[in-house]
Parts: sequence; structure tokens; C-alpha cells
Amino acid sequence: MTRDLLLEIGLEEVPARFVRGAMDQLKEKLKKWLEQSRIHHGAVHAYATPRRLAVIVKDMADKQTDMQEEAKGPSRKIAQDSEGNWSKAALGFARSQGVEPDQLYFKELSGVEYVYATKSSIGVESSSLLPQGLSSLVSSMSFPKNMRWGSQEFRFVRPIRWLVALLGQDVIDLEIAGVTAGRVSRGHRTLGADAVIGDPAEYVEKLREQHVIVDVEERQAMIVSGIRTLMADKDWHVSMKEDLLEEVLFLVEYPTALHGSFDPLYLQIPQEVLITSMREHQRYFPVMDESGKLLPHFVTVRNGDSRSIDLVARGNEKVLRARLSDAKFFYEEDHKLTIDHAMSKLCNVVYHEELGTVSDKADRIAAVAKRLTQQLQLDEQTSSHIQRAASICKFDLVSQMVYEFPELQGIMGEDYAKRAGESEDVAIAINEHYQPRFAGDHVPSGVTGAIVSLADKIDTIVGCFSIGIVPTGSQDPYALRRSAAGIVQIMLAFGFKLELTDLYRTALTVHDSRGLKRPADEIEKDLNEFFSLRVKNWLSEQGYRYDVIDAVMAAGISDLQLTASRAAAVAAGVNGNDKASFKMTVEAFNRVSNLAGKATTRSVDRQLFQESIEQELHDAWLSQKEAFRTALADKDAAAALQSLSSLKSLINLYFESVMVMAEDEGVRNNRLATLAIIADDISLVADFSKLVW
Repeated sequence: MTRDLLLEIGLEEVPARFVRGAMDQLKEKLKKWLEQSRIHHGAVHAYATPRRLAVIVKDMADKQTDMQEEAKGPSRKIAQDSEGNWSKAALGFARSQGVEPDQLYFKELSGVEYVYATKSSIGVESSSLLPQGLSSLVSSMSFPKNMRWGSQEFRFVRPIRWLVALLGQDVIDLEIAGVTAGRVSRGHRTLGADAVIGDPAEYVEKLREQHVIVDVEERQAMIVSGIRTLMADKDWHVSMKEDLLEEVLFLVEYPTALHGSFDPLYLQIPQEVLITSMREHQRYFPVMDESGKLLPHFVTVRNGDSRSIDLVARGNEKVLRARLSDAKFFYEEDHKLTIDHAMSKLCNVVYHEELGTVSDKADRIAAVAKRLTQQLQLDEQTSSHIQRAASICKFDLVSQMVYEFPELQGIMGEDYAKRAGESEDVAIAINEHYQPRFAGDHVPSGVTGAIVSLADKIDTIVGCFSIGIVPTGSQDPYALRRSAAGIVQIMLAFGFKLELTDLYRTALTVHDSRGLKRPADEIEKDLNEFFSLRVKNWLSEQGYRYDVIDAVMAAGISDLQLTASRAAAVAAGVNGNDKASFKMTVEAFNRVSNLAGKATTRSVDRQLFQESIEQELHDAWLSQKEAFRTALADKDAAAALQSLSSLKSLINLYFESVMVMAEDEGVRNNRLATLAIIADDISLVADFSKLVW
């Protein structure tokens, strides 16, 4: 017999950003508990609103499955003495398995006899396990922030106000944090009433009757449908950013879309300011025309039905008017701030107590950018723009607008720089040097922004590493992983003739001029390991197999262009139409590399060649060496691999014809040296022994 299970945890309003994670966590924990408890079940559905987390398990078995488990004990020689009596080890094993000694038996495993016991466990009623199981499950949930309320020691994301726990039509005897479970849920705060749940199958519909849409996907569909209806009616384009849609989804229980307007005079402010004010402060969706230009309207979602919707719209317009008035005031006040004055104020803004002020950071960014410009031998005008942008890229941090909306850093810098007469290239770079701001974001559009971005990001990473701030586990308060990923993305996008080591050694030099708190070689070692993981993540995101990634990274990752090319070349061989031929090539390379490890020299003496194949292989290696090195210099790993692959037949013939480990020490070392110089070239492409076939 099976019955459905319902658990609903009623709460005070949970922050929207916590709800989906909590819903998924409750579902996964319950599924895991059911599996561990040997309780068969059907589909598991999770539900959530700002005031509740719920889960329904379909067709849950009324009883645990019976279990028979065979356990292996000590070997026969340990389990019995010479007279066949059970030893203390065997008797202890029997006790641990809950069986009598005469129930023990022997089985052979890999030629050795071991003592075994079969223990049985009769399944109990599921209903008897649920009170303790559900209580422990809820108690084990974790959140970014917890609360403790009243006299309770229990901690949860928000205070628990009611519980619904049903197995079929029966209420489960469950109490958590002083709240006893029943069958009464609560409807919408203003539109609904209590909902009596007779059976889990009624749950979704009973709450819908009380103006609560508990199904997350259904609620999202209502929001999107409502907004699209307004778009069609008004011929608008509404920007439904996923993060804002997600937040609104978990702010309401019964969504109704509505629209409002604001004074077109506010459109004189940059639209990014207006959009940010609407999204961040009010959770409004901005309205655009076909060209992407902001219109003086907004769309929002009400937690309720359509009654008195015009009154609600006017209330929202009044609140937004105050917000936009503040934004207009900040914007106009910022126009009185010159760039030079703003830069002088950065001296009073602490970046980090051990790394100085934001002004100090700006100086380091400019110094790093200047060195990178010189290394890349950029033209005079580009170099001048880079130097200016790097020097002033942080000036907008002291503006009132960025103080109010930190996410506008760079965006306001571009606007204010243009108004101050800076060149277009410099102004855009001030904005774009923060890019990529997040995973999937674009890199800067021009070289100026790209170089300043590299300088800023590598200064942050090297500065933090120099004072011992190295990300561990999930801890990365300064977003160093994101900065490193951005560096990798920019370097690959622009194809700069810079290696990662060039980049962070340049930053180390700048920091060293101000005194490093850790040895530079220690910092560089940590940076190598740190960037290796970022490159590995990037290769994984490109869809390369783990063994291809391991093989390619073993040959080094500092030259990102070449690393990407090597990964593509090896993957093409592994996944290509002629896999069999490539596998034979790899096997030949691995035979060479395995023996090359025994070489003590790379000096080959032609006079010691005894077989013609020795001369042929050495000459073939010499003849392709220039093409191989040129291909690597051109970042064409496919051509380099093709050059090496041309040696495959001769390598195989070499091993068939020559005893590498000859008795004569001179001949042996000479043959090993021949293999070593070939292996050295192979290792510049990949460690092919890491490929899994």
C-alpha cells in the first residue's frame, strides 16, 4: 500500500534570494532520507513561496523494504584455531553483525577463505519513522543566515509559524521549535484564509483557492504572461532580467502585473541610472522602445489580485518619483566634482589596511598598465589612452551616485569622463575595465579597456596573495577567482603576446617596489597553482574531456593561446574520425617518454649509432624540428602535433630494431638521449600518458 506525504513549513517572510535554495535543499534532503530509510516512493515535488517551503512525495510505501545483507569478516586462519573453534575475532564479528556464531559460514574470495554472516532486517512502518526523520531533516537544513526567536534555541532561516505534515489523510505526530504539525495551512495574508488540507493531493488546489500559488513554475508563468500581455497591449519591450524575475518570483504568492509612469524629464539622466534605481530599489521592470531606449514607464508585480489596481499603480508611481528625484539630485551634484578633485579624495578611502588607499591602488594599476603597454609595444596614442584611463579609472568611486548605487561604478565614470572632456577611448575604458564583471559577461571592447582591466585584476590578485589572502574552499571574499577567470577570458579574446607569468611578475615588481610581506617566489608558486585551476575550469567550460585537460595542462598553461590550441589539437585527435591511428601515435609517444625518463644526457653522438634506424630517426627528428618549433611559436598546436606524428612509423621501427637498454653503457646512454630529445618536444604539446582510451 502507498500513500502521499506532505510536509509544509510555514514561515515569516523569507528573503527572496534564499527561497529557491531552501526549497531545493528540503527536496534533496527528503529524497536522501527516504533512500537511506529504504522507503520506496514515486515523484517528489517541491513548492515554495515567501511564507512557506513544502514538499510532496507521491506513492510513498507504508513500510520499509526488508533487507538481507552479507558482511565479510576475518579470514579462516584468523577466525578459527587449529581445532576448528571460533576465535575471539570471529566471535566479535558475529556480535557486531547481530548473529549467533553457528550462523557464520565461509566463502572463498581471490583464493582465500573468509568468514561471512548474513544479517536480516525486517522493515518497519514508515509512519513510525517519519516524526523523528522529518524533525531531524528540518533541523539539519542550513542557510546563509539563521534566526533564533523567542526562548527557542532552534535556528532556522525565519521563525516557523505553522506546520502541515500528512501521510495520506493522517496527521503525522511532529513537533518542531514548539510548533505542532496539523492539517491547517495559511492562505494569502490579505486575500485568503486558513486552508484545511484533507489529503496531500489537495494541497496545491486548496491554497490556490486562498490566493496562494505554491507551484513555482506556475507562479513564474503567471508573472511572465502578465508582463507579456502588457507588452502586447502597449507595444512595449520590457526587459525581464533573470535575476530580477527570480527575485520577484519569491516576493509574491499571488502575482498580478501592473504598469505605471514617471515624468519624462527624468529621462535626461543616463538611463542606466534610472534602470538601476527601478530594479534595485523598487524591483520594477524597465520599459524600452524597439531601439532599446528607455521609456517613461515601468512594469511591476503586485502580491495580490487586480482589485484597485489603478490605486496601487499610483502608489508605486509616487514611491518611484521620490527615488528618481534622489537620483537626479545625486547626478547633478556629481557634475560639480572634477576628476582631479575626485582623485584627491581617493587618498582618504581605504582599499585595504595592508595595501593602502584606493589612490594607492590606482597608482599601482597605472604602473602595471604602463609596463604591459611597453611589453606589448603598443603605439603612442593607444599607450597614452591606456595611461590616462589607468590613472583615473577609480575616480567615480567617490561620486554620490556610485555611493548610492555601487553597481554603477564604471558606468558613471564613463559618463562623467565624457562630460569632463576625456577622449571616447579613455571614457569607455573607465567603464569597461571592470569587465567581465561576472561569468558569461563580455570582455572590454577595445585594447585600452582590456589592458586597464588586466592591470586592475592582476593588481588585486597579487596584492591579496602578497598579504596571505589566498582563496580556500568556498571562501573568496575579494572575488579573486572571478578576477582570475576574467584575466584568462581577456587574454584569450585579445591574443596578447603575454604569458600569465609575464602578467603576475609585472604586478609583483610593482608591489615589490612598495615592499612585499611574503617572498616573491612563494607568491609566484601560489599564483601558478591558482591560475592553473582557473585555466582548468575554462577548458572544462569549452567541453574538453577531463583526460585531455590533464594531458594538456601537464605541458604548462602560462601561454594561454598555445594552451587553448594544444587542447583543441589533442581533442581533435581523441574525438576525430581516425581515432585508431591517433591512438597508435600516442602509444608510440608514450613508449618514447617512458624510456626517456632514464636518460642522463640530451647529447647525441652520431658515432655511437650501430643501426641504420638510429640515424634515420635522429635525422627525421632534425628535419621536422624547425617546422615543429615554428608551429608552436605561431600557436598552431595542430601543425606541431602533425610534425611530431610524422615520426610515428620510425619510432615503432626503432623499438622493433634496437635494444635501447644495450649492455654497452655508451650505446645505451646515446639511445636514451635520442629518445629524450624527442620526448622533450612531445612534452611541449601534452603528457599523452594521461589520455584514457
